[in-house]
Amino acid sequence: MTRKSLRRPIVGIPCDVKMLGPHPFHAVGEKYLAAVDGGSDCQPVLLPVPREPFGEAEKRLEEIFALCDGIFLTGSHSNVHPENYGGTAPREGVLLDRQRDALTLELIRASVERSVPLFAVCRGFQELNVAYGGTLHQHLEEMPSESGYAPRFDHREKKDDPLDVQYGPAHDVVLEEGSIFEKLLGTRTIAVNSLHGQGVARVADALSPEGRAADGTVEAVQVRGASAFALGVQWHPEWKYWENPVSQKLFRAFGDAVREAAAANADKERVVSHGDGQREGRQGREHGRSGQVA
Repeated sequence: MTRKSLRRPIVGIPCDVKMLGPHPFHAVGEKYLAAVDGGSDCQPVLLPVPREPFGEAEKRLEEIFALCDGIFLTGSHSNVHPENYGGTAPREGVLLDRQRDALTLELIRASVERSVPLFAVCRGFQELNVAYGGTLHQHLEEMPSESGYAPRFDHREKKDDPLDVQYGPAHDVVLEEGSIFEKLLGTRTIAVNSLHGQGVARVADALSPEGRAADGTVEAVQVRGASAFALGVQWHPEWKYWENPVSQKLFRAFGDAVREAAAANADKERVVSHGDGQREGRQGREHGRSGQVA
């Protein structure tokens, strides 16, 4: 048995760039790592984001896919830069992260093309829409509701509230009948938390809206025609996922998809190894067999 066969599938998580004192750090919140580790039963691995020139980001993809069996995109305090979707200049004081944008937008499209399972939450959900040509409301609470829906409400958290209140149930999401979310969750209505200032404006043509809030805000999407798990949600299912049946089902389904992808990757490697005398020889000796190739 090889060392690789002994490990859990690996889920790559792109980092945020955060200033801690005078220095920038690449970081991912512990709650996201915990949800991938415990909820999906996969090994989370942090993916540093590129420095300028950002054109070098595409070169990182081969390394990432050689390592990772799945990709998870987290929430963040930063916003997707509006230049990525033709939006107006951001207001003063809005936190941005061009380095994360430079990796994730390319990584999303490449993951779907390569059938690498992809799960995106909050900022990651917005990145998913932008990556495929959709647009965002930079200040969702200031926008009118979608046609035919209830008046727009404020989706932002109250930052003075305790965390358990901030991440507590805030509103319902109604899932599309027959959608993959309904099939995964076994219901058409779920209660979710809400901690976002931005929101989807125009849904990318490549995405299928699968769930909406009462004011019409798109809260769940699937990539149309994707051959592997490729879902996004606007809320934060990672928060105390072990207490939330909806979160448990989402992360378990993602983990199952990643395991399936890892098994397929392992099968491909065995086929390649079988044609390589040296590599097959090493595997043969590990199993107490001859190193000769038939």
